[in-house]
Amino acid sequence: MMITPLVGALILFWMVDARGIVGATLQFLAGDPDLSVKASTPLMWIMLMVYGVWHSAPFAFIVYYAGLQSVSQDTLEAARVDGASRWLQIRHVVIPHLLPLTTFIALMQLMDNFRVFEPIVSFSAEAHATSLSWAIFNDLGGETRQLSSAAATSVLTILGVAILLSPVLVRTWREFDRK
Repeated sequence: MMITPLVGALILFWMVDARGIVGATLQFLAGDPDLSVKASTPLMWIMLMVYGVWHSAPFAFIVYYAGLQSVSQDTLEAARVDGASRWLQIRHVVIPHLLPLTTFIALMQLMDNFRVFEPIVSFSAEAHATSLSWAIFNDLGGETRQLSSAAATSVLTILGVAILLSPVLVRTWREFDRK
């Protein structure tokens, strides 16, 4: 979580290279010395997904860890006194307490997924995958220099995120007003 996304993507890219530990292991397990993650679209998509999980899991872990620290011990003790088993305590006390955090993490990851750029650049995956950020980058550079297209795509991205976030923000505002 502490390293930049580009450096993390490059590390994973070098690991899946034919001379890297993951690439060499895949070649050995498949029995194919010509197997290349970089040349295979399905393997490249799998690596992009692995990178996404590897990149976002520490943030989710920290948020959930903080959320678990804030679970009311009084509520857990009351459930225990009422005869709730450990599973029922988790199901009816802990999980409802963590649901707002799950929503928060999901929204943060959704917004983060709109800007996937580093893994595509560092994996040299533009032949296998693309993203909104990659399309904007391509419109801004190269021979075409379609600045109006890149600007329009950026504005539409912001509007899309705002539309996706509005129900959650409205619900949060209403709950805040009630208190």
